[in-house]
Amino acid sequence: MSASAPIPVSASASDSAPTAKHPPGGMVVHVYDDIREEDNHLPNWWLGILFGAIVFGFGYWFVFEVAHAEQSPLELYRAETAAAEKRRAEAAPVSNETLAILAKDAAVIADGKKTFVSTCAPCHGIEGQGIIGPNLTDGFWLHGSKPIDIFTSVTNGYPEKGMRPWGPLLGTARIRAVTAFVVSIKGTNVAGRPPQGTASQ
Repeated sequence: MSASAPIPVSASASDSAPTAKHPPGGMVVHVYDDIREEDNHLPNWWLGILFGAIVFGFGYWFVFEVAHAEQSPLELYRAETAAAEKRRAEAAPVSNETLAILAKDAAVIADGKKTFVSTCAPCHGIEGQGIIGPNLTDGFWLHGSKPIDIFTSVTNGYPEKGMRPWGPLLGTARIRAVTAFVVSIKGTNVAGRPPQGTASQ
């Protein structure tokens, strides 16, 4: 029986693998279980996005937080939401809810104040402190303190007490604005006529 020829020992996978599997280009920082970790350069397009985002973020912060050159997206959203609520309140039937929304709008309050000064101030004072009519800034009310109560009082008046009905003269829109102004000054407690009526809840 002839001696068998020696069986060649196969090379390890790492020895037989072509060098193309490990292309040069980055410094090898770690080798484990034939896996080479290389420190390769990041692609230029990726670096461009990274540094561009950093520059954009700084510019955004400077414009909106430091210089306040523009309304921030949050401020713009709040303004648009308030404007939408105002439009819905003006179009909806008069209620406590719609009048309360209008009482938060600075433009409506300003319009209401103009009408109040020209028509209501002779009896209630320019600041609502009361002259002939009751003080509108304290916590006491003769005919109800809810927004709809105030709206009804201005609309229908109390002729027996000397307050004419303003509804036919002013119209609904202006009375809403006056009501919004009166609601806005409730609780400011301007010194004037002593309290009259019942404390508001």
